[in-house]
Amino acid sequence: MIKYLGSKRLLVDQIVDLCRLASPGGGRVLDLFSGTSRVGHGLKSAGFGVIANDHNAFAHTLGMCYVQAHGPTVEANALAIIEELNALPGEAGYVTETYCVRSRFFHPDNGARIDAMRERIAQMELSPELRAVVLTSLIEAADRVDSTTGVQMAYLKSWAPRAGNPIRLRLPRILPHPPGRVCSALRLEAGEAAGLVPADIAYLDPPYNQHSYLGNYHIWETLVRWDKPEVYGVACKRVDCRQRKSAFNSKRLISGALGEVIDAVDAPTLILSFSDEGYLTREQIEAMLAPRGAVAVLDRDHPRYVGCRIGIHNQQGRRVGRVGKVRNTERFFVAGVGAERLLEAAPELAAA
Repeated sequence: MIKYLGSKRLLVDQIVDLCRLASPGGGRVLDLFSGTSRVGHGLKSAGFGVIANDHNAFAHTLGMCYVQAHGPTVEANALAIIEELNALPGEAGYVTETYCVRSRFFHPDNGARIDAMRERIAQMELSPELRAVVLTSLIEAADRVDSTTGVQMAYLKSWAPRAGNPIRLRLPRILPHPPGRVCSALRLEAGEAAGLVPADIAYLDPPYNQHSYLGNYHIWETLVRWDKPEVYGVACKRVDCRQRKSAFNSKRLISGALGEVIDAVDAPTLILSFSDEGYLTREQIEAMLAPRGAVAVLDRDHPRYVGCRIGIHNQQGRRVGRVGKVRNTERFFVAGVGAERLLEAAPELAAA
């Protein structure tokens, strides 16, 4: 899966364990901020029915691939298309001009291949799930040959070693649906999805500070939409990055936005993941969750995102400093029925 700010790659097993404790018989999990769908993929693998939701087009596509798609139905066709795309010669177009010439996210040879592949996908008549699998394969292949520190706010002054590797698509790891479970992907605002979809567990992993996922992954948004937008700045961001603002990236607005989503959730258990780097304190979040019943809190230490460990770079991609903090604490808040079960097993987790 792609490099991703705030990824739960190292915490998926713990989230799955929390869901098993909260709903021992399995059931349905609504993932309201699904991102890469890494958590949804893990829950699907564990036998849960999963509804992945995200308002960004690229994240919805990843959810369609990793949650909604049924492996046995799409794998053979997807592999045939991937083989066809891998055989295409490069043909320079929008990606080459925008992300290889005007900026330096990809080597021009790979940019031309991305252009050719994406244009071919646009010509195909594919089911939504098959299209999502193929686009996910292209995004992940491009991610393996980019020249960034992990996000698309800037690119390196000198090519990253991986940027010289020829781009090659691979079949994503698509799971079958668990027997008797529905798995799907939505593209709604979190509050809207929370009010529309009842579930056994609602899992919330919202943006928690100023870092915008659209701004950090604008190239993936463009590859999925293929709208070839006007861009601005050194990083050649989509112009709509200036208009599509999230309240979760605002210190002033995040409390109200998160409170509205929590109030809308239709599930007996709510699990909220929030970093200690976020705008809200533990006490603020506990107060929001208190109306849902018991609240338990677990702290998990883990490394910060890869770009942080690489260091601080300026707009020209030159390293200009080191980040002092390379680890942070991810806090899991469990509210409702799941918290009652967790507190029976570990009373020391009771909210202060």
